[in-house]
Amino acid sequence: MRHSVRTRRRRPGPPSDGRHQHEDERLLHTLGYSQQLRRRMGAFGNFAASLSAISIMSGALLLFGYGLNSGGPAVVMWGWLAIGPLVLCLAAALAEITSRYPTSGGLYYMARQLGGERWSWYTGWLNLLGLLAGIAAQDYGIATFTAAWANLQFGHVPTPGSLLVVYAIVLVLHAVLNLFGARLMNALTSLSAWWHLAGAVVIIGALALVPSHHQPAGFVFTEFTNNTGWSSPTYVILLGMLLPCFALAGYDTSAHLSEETSRASVAAARGIVRSVAVSWIAGGILLAALLFAVQDYAATLAGPTGVPVAQIFLDALGVATAKALLLVIIVAQFLCGYTVTAAASRMIYAFSRDGALPGSARWRQVSRRTAVPANAVWLAVIVAFVLALPSLYSASAFSAVTAISVVGFTPAYAIPVLLRLRHRDKWTHGPWHLGRFSRPIGWTAVVWAAAVTVLFLLPQTSPVAAATFNYTPVATLVALALAALWWRIGRRSYDVPRSGDPANHQDNASESVIR
Repeated sequence: MRHSVRTRRRRPGPPSDGRHQHEDERLLHTLGYSQQLRRRMGAFGNFAASLSAISIMSGALLLFGYGLNSGGPAVVMWGWLAIGPLVLCLAAALAEITSRYPTSGGLYYMARQLGGERWSWYTGWLNLLGLLAGIAAQDYGIATFTAAWANLQFGHVPTPGSLLVVYAIVLVLHAVLNLFGARLMNALTSLSAWWHLAGAVVIIGALALVPSHHQPAGFVFTEFTNNTGWSSPTYVILLGMLLPCFALAGYDTSAHLSEETSRASVAAARGIVRSVAVSWIAGGILLAALLFAVQDYAATLAGPTGVPVAQIFLDALGVATAKALLLVIIVAQFLCGYTVTAAASRMIYAFSRDGALPGSARWRQVSRRTAVPANAVWLAVIVAFVLALPSLYSASAFSAVTAISVVGFTPAYAIPVLLRLRHRDKWTHGPWHLGRFSRPIGWTAVVWAAAVTVLFLLPQTSPVAAATFNYTPVATLVALALAALWWRIGRRSYDVPRSGDPANHQDNASESVIR
């Protein structure tokens, strides 16, 4: 991987920052947009945002219990080790395109430049589905971990109704925090990165040093468990891949925040790749530490907290330490949910700026005081709340929501890569690119993404009943049906500018700023 390097004289901080901002705004202008959002995020902040959105203490731990039931420790570990490089291929291929087209629209804007309006339209709807389901999965996961802490602290036994109430409160908190603008976002995403890394070190250290008993390596790398109801071990192993696929998603956050990032054509691309690499390494170590620290496998799966991670802490470290470490995880998950909400709102803002959503004029409005698309923030959390309503009656609702997120994200990530591979005549790379490895990495990513998308539309448990139904295909079909219907009705308002046409979207930009 390489990027172009220009020799330049060092200058004092503010003038250099001003020059970079001017260059960023000029590039954005050539891509068809004027600068509305404030560029207060540096390279580390952009990387930290994707690291926070991936969140090894969120995605990996939220589905840890699912992994133990769908293949057990062997599938958790080998699945993580095998899927990580494939995710990194897709992330690197996407980062290369982000370097050329650093806009808040991200994936659908890339698809417009490389394939046309219809490709762009469906890419955008799939990406939006992935982001909204991502909010639902992250914030509902926070509710379950909070309930586990309350069980240890107060003996509280969670119910679907009480979990939904906590979930709603978390959504509102994330929406309110997202109304304060880029300065707070930069601070919280940076805090989140350090909190995740430091928290992971503390948890790994405690699990390695404190317990008097650890499982042997044979248990961690060969123990297979099938509680799915399916008889085929191969199918169960494939189902277990949901854990790493969901846990390592969300890195497109760097692209969605590129209009708020200085030197975005390099910083956003690096942020995507580095966030996946760091998360894969740190997440693998964290999962291994948890599995080695299991004291009683059956008790871990059937513990009263309902969260296997909490039961491992309780059995291996004691009540006081378990409660403290759960709080560390809950804070990390909260910061992750905040970042995913920010990314989703920027996607809604950008998609509406181009006229793709019903009521676009409302959702693209930006506060003059904070430069935040406030209406888009509230729309994101409201839709996320609706996506989690089946949890009131479905035992598999959480895993279904995570599958919806993967099925939305993965093809949306892969479509721009596929179009770039097919239409080489339309492609010129940006300052960060993969060189001669671009095509083999790109094709590897596309084939893998297609397989994953089909896999997580399939049933997860047997027998299939109302309480165990995987409603991922239903949610996906509803989203695509709405996209198809709105394409017929509202596509005349859809106007994604072509790269190199700076005249587009200047009028909409001035109209969408509110007090």
